[in-house]
Amino acid sequence: MTDQQISPLDQARILSEALPHMQEYDEETIVIKYGGHAMGAEDTAKAFARDIVLLEQTAINPVVVHGGGPQIATMLKRLGIQSEFAAGLRITDAATIEIVEMVLAGSVNKQIVGYINEAGGKAVGLSGKDGNMVKASKTTRTMIDPDSHIEKAVDLGFVGDPEKVDLTLLNQLIGYELIPVLAPLATSKDGQTLNVNADTFAGAIAGALKAKRLLLLTDVPGVLDKSKTLIPDLSIKDARRLIADGTISGGMIPKVETCIYALEQGVQGVVIIDGKMQHAVLLELFTNQGTGTLIHK
Repeated sequence: MTDQQISPLDQARILSEALPHMQEYDEETIVIKYGGHAMGAEDTAKAFARDIVLLEQTAINPVVVHGGGPQIATMLKRLGIQSEFAAGLRITDAATIEIVEMVLAGSVNKQIVGYINEAGGKAVGLSGKDGNMVKASKTTRTMIDPDSHIEKAVDLGFVGDPEKVDLTLLNQLIGYELIPVLAPLATSKDGQTLNVNADTFAGAIAGALKAKRLLLLTDVPGVLDKSKTLIPDLSIKDARRLIADGTISGGMIPKVETCIYALEQGVQGVVIIDGKMQHAVLLELFTNQGTGTLIHK
């Protein structure tokens, strides 16, 4: 059904039904992680931007954190820079981190800012480096050497885990009709630029802001059970059990671990939703339906 087919009366009724949801999130901060994969086509990105502006217009304080994995891969390929992977993660050397910063803090960040501003918002594009917002330490991972079967540390290069979030800058923006759009880059103690996983970065920001909700927009419907059916609701205890028994596996494990971390930092609820679904953010926040998996204490 297209918008044109809805009668004015239905439109009014729909708006009226959203009222209790709007009241629940009034003046609250919502952190939305917008994945490189969820961005998809231009019209999807523009629809997302309109939804973010709508949140701001209804007295919600949205903070957008974006990724950019596919865009980084495209640019590295275009420049002929080969990436090495270890333990499933890209090793980010000095040449790569330059490109990562250029793509994340440059093209992807400013594209989202442009779409939000075009939709009538006032977006401000930043990275975790601005105002010393996010300090990170170098990520270390271990992997089992296939030959010797000995566990050894893997140096992932310029990749970091958030350690400290300073809210000075964000507090100047939130609640003043400005929409922060954050690229997941941080600085190490010795001033190096570190690339941070966007989910992890969003979790750290949401935790520091004690956000009402953290929405992780991804390219899957949410957390699925063994029979591939969506699980609408999970407590931290349930989530840990499903990781232990292998129901939650692969790339969903770090996502769910980020959710648990954010909840432990004071976020009220974290939702994993399919960002490619039209108006996913509005469906989640303003209707009874909800769309993905809500993880809560």
